[in-house]
Amino acid sequence: MKILTAIILATLAVSAAAETHLDVRTTVQKEETFINDAGEQQTRLVAADIVVPGEKVFYTITFRNISEESADNVVITNPIAADLLYVDGSGIGPGTDIQFSVDGGKTFASAEDLVVIEDGVERAAEGRDFTHVRWVMKNDLEAGAEGTARFAAILE
Repeated sequence: MKILTAIILATLAVSAAAETHLDVRTTVQKEETFINDAGEQQTRLVAADIVVPGEKVFYTITFRNISEESADNVVITNPIAADLLYVDGSGIGPGTDIQFSVDGGKTFASAEDLVVIEDGVERAAEGRDFTHVRWVMKNDLEAGAEGTARFAAILE
């Protein structure tokens, strides 16, 4: 049985321009079902210390401008591990344009603009094709400002 630990799952890169301005942290979580005090079933996110095939994990990237100047051209890129399948439509990041790569991070575009060639036939890219997800800030990140980005993936 294939088991991944959160240490393997958490990898990301920040653009060189933003590197000195940002404190970036990644957490990897999974859903846990529990019964609340009222006897109702609910779910919550917990640390994904161990992930087994078929489980969905949630990457949450938080970033904060720790400098006293605005950070411009902020780009945060997160590779998607080879054993993970991106969950279509799960990427969020208020104030960002979300882009994807299907070629190992060499090029990026919006999900609807990406194509892959499979068995000699061109088709629209799907979550299973994505190798990286990238968030490009639409505006400068002011001194002290924070942001959050998230996506989900399933362990094959």
